[in-house]
Amino acid sequence: MKIHREGFATISLVFLVLALINGAVCYWFGAATGLCWTVAIISLVFFLFIVSFFRIPSRQYTTGDSLVVSPCDGKVVVIEEVYEPEYFKDKRLQVSIFMSPANVHVNRNPISGTVKLSQYHAGKYLVAWHPKSSTENERHSVVIGNGKTDILVRQIAGALARRIVNYLKPGMEVKQNEEMGFIKFGSRVDLYLPIGTEVAVQLEQVVQGGISVIAKI
Repeated sequence: MKIHREGFATISLVFLVLALINGAVCYWFGAATGLCWTVAIISLVFFLFIVSFFRIPSRQYTTGDSLVVSPCDGKVVVIEEVYEPEYFKDKRLQVSIFMSPANVHVNRNPISGTVKLSQYHAGKYLVAWHPKSSTENERHSVVIGNGKTDILVRQIAGALARRIVNYLKPGMEVKQNEEMGFIKFGSRVDLYLPIGTEVAVQLEQVVQGGISVIAKI
């Protein structure tokens, strides 16, 4: 397992703050006191929890030109036909995946192809499962086309996740399962697929980024 580069600064800052807190507590109350040990144990658990946010586990990724692979870990919370107003401006099949704080937070390209859109939008921080979070929250939209179809992937910030990172630029040629970006501390990723696409997941299904097949094209 590796630690994602987006976590280096956060992990270092948390380590420094916890070290200062532990040093102060043990200095004022004594290193042998129960309070010092209690704070140390709580700090260690919290530090490991923060580190886990930025983990990149080793995986055997799923590949296929006709497959749409999950861009993230999480639970499928939406499968429905909606109007997509940003790029397609018509009806699309939306599949949304909710990422909890316990999930792996790296986001991956669901298909190989050319980046046709990469656009950041400032916005609100509604809870990720709110119906309006797709259009009103801070978000970053990416459209990847491969000749067969165009797919929009939207990273959405939530009440806790307030840092979206995206590495893609228009015109880039990208490969399936390569890193698309990162959402710190969870939130949600939406996929917009052509109407009639064969969906391979169900509501409430737990999926893994780069492994689970979301749909077939």
